[in-house]
Amino acid sequence: MNAQKRHEIFARLREHTPEPTTELDWSTPFELLVAVLLSAQATDVGVNKACARLFPVANTPQAILDLGIEGLKGYIKTIGLYNTKAENLMKTCRLLVDRHDGEVPQTRTALEALPGVGRKTANVILNTAFGQPTIAVDTHIFRVANRTRIAPGKNVVEVEQKLLRHVPREFRRDAHHWLILHGRYTCVARKPRCGSCVIEDLCEYPDKTEPT
Repeated sequence: MNAQKRHEIFARLREHTPEPTTELDWSTPFELLVAVLLSAQATDVGVNKACARLFPVANTPQAILDLGIEGLKGYIKTIGLYNTKAENLMKTCRLLVDRHDGEVPQTRTALEALPGVGRKTANVILNTAFGQPTIAVDTHIFRVANRTRIAPGKNVVEVEQKLLRHVPREFRRDAHHWLILHGRYTCVARKPRCGSCVIEDLCEYPDKTEPT
């Protein structure tokens, strides 16, 4: 895929969704970190419901530590893998209090040192909370990048590196959100909705579907 086509793809995605953002509810970097940590193998809707109960009671690292592990589990037990997530969140809150004065760090190295925070989560925080032009590659973005041929790769790191290299600078900050929304609602896993796709004529996927 050439640079001109990539530019047009992101121009259209921007026109379709001028101000994309995460579908997780948050108001501070720490709330976003909590929501993302809880979102693994869970729906954004389910995470938002749990956070709507948790955040009015505890939305700082110290406040969650004050809840205690069992108290925290009471708020997030509707989410899959909540036991492991509660343990990681408590450890993360302890590190944030002890090492970062209760604030979410703004570097990849410091974020990835937090329990339960991997490369993808760090990229989400850096991009969404702090406006850095990172691209977190999840299953949706991996699928869209490969199907369209915007940035084909064998694994998420390869796709991320190609996206950072090929996405025009003016689109880089929001590329993560455009691609994830496109994968979630249009370029879906089982049968992509090519007939309603705003970039269908630019996409290089060879097995386009007919509108139903």
